[in-house]
Amino acid sequence: MVKRIFSIFFICFLILLSVVSPISTSAYEITSFDITAESGMLVSLDTGEVLWEKNANQKVYPASITKIMTAVLMVESDKWDPTAKVTLTQEAFDICLGTGLSVSLLNVGEEFTQLDLLYTVLLSSFGDCTYLAASIFGGSIDGFVDMMNQKAQELGLSGTHYSNPVGLHDEGTYTTARDTHKLTLYAKKFDILNEVTSKSRYKLVTTSGTTRTLSTTNFLLDNSTRYYYQYAKGFKTGYTDMAGRCLVSTASYNGYNYMCILFKCPNNRNNRHEFLESRELYRWAFNNFTFKEIANSSEQVFEIPLELSLDTDFVPLYFKEPFVSVLPKEADDSTIVVKPHFENETATAPIKKGQVLGYAEIIYAEKVIGKVDLIANEDIKQSKLLYFFEVVKNFFTSKAMKFVYIIIGAIVVGFILVCIKLNMPRKKKKIRYVPYKDDK
Repeated sequence: MVKRIFSIFFICFLILLSVVSPISTSAYEITSFDITAESGMLVSLDTGEVLWEKNANQKVYPASITKIMTAVLMVESDKWDPTAKVTLTQEAFDICLGTGLSVSLLNVGEEFTQLDLLYTVLLSSFGDCTYLAASIFGGSIDGFVDMMNQKAQELGLSGTHYSNPVGLHDEGTYTTARDTHKLTLYAKKFDILNEVTSKSRYKLVTTSGTTRTLSTTNFLLDNSTRYYYQYAKGFKTGYTDMAGRCLVSTASYNGYNYMCILFKCPNNRNNRHEFLESRELYRWAFNNFTFKEIANSSEQVFEIPLELSLDTDFVPLYFKEPFVSVLPKEADDSTIVVKPHFENETATAPIKKGQVLGYAEIIYAEKVIGKVDLIANEDIKQSKLLYFFEVVKNFFTSKAMKFVYIIIGAIVVGFILVCIKLNMPRKKKKIRYVPYKDDK
């Protein structure tokens, strides 16, 4: 009895633990090194596949990763003009006082270009310049924040909200690793943002002739640090006490391109985990994964039965487009499953070349890694004779005709019953004999 009670208690404890503990998922298991980040992803920029993830939907504080959205709104604005002049205001400087935000060495009243302003926001992550950008491109800081949240909705960032443009810690400023992946993919569509985030240094020259050298906060790009990684390309760092060390970065090598996102790494000045772990994740991906073509669009992969055609009984099916996946180098055809899903059990002529008749799931290690439409690769004519018989068949088997059959059947049955009743022999009525009495 005691053992039974203990077993029930232990099972309940495990269930409770699974509910309250954050669930981590990983596309592929990493055994060669540890990841201290509380949340993150490693995603192929070539195929969109997630090679590794940890608490990707968990709410995190973005710190200065927020400035990716700020920069997007800058370059999307009708006011964006790289050569136009801006002036650092006292208001932009004062709002940073006492917040712990990093500020530029620019003097209030100095003029520089909008392109310079973009570098101060993304490359050096200056708070005063970011507030200045919000005021210029949003009309006001509050107006700019409204624009940020509206853009987040447009991009489908359901786990993201902003209360300020700089990433200053606030309960109203939060995101997720998955949302950050979506946002950064969108930001990378702008060549100017890729260019700015890929630099390690930038010379800013004010209209007064003063030159200042801006340095990147992304040490993966800085060859003067021990965190330098020669294949790194961008993108943005972030830090607050509550957010921890955060990094969104990209790297390219030998035709392979990846994005790594890490949130809330430990704050260790001697070992910057966000750079070390991103570098290890990139090395792991470059060394262990390769492109594999599961099928091309010129080879038949399936077929489906065909009706109303005298030319053929089956429709050959092809992938709409070649499917290429980033998979472990040891993966082979025996470990990859292509599972078809058809819209109907049979297809019906006529069939047009390119017509979608279903899709195929690509499965590796019991996980769906992609979906591809299945299409016909040729035109197939319909037989007019078979079509005529099909129309006749459908007419006589339609719901309306079934209803007519029921009515006709009911009429026939009723007629039969009436006929039976009318032809049944009638029983003769018995007449009671009453003797005649003569009153006389």
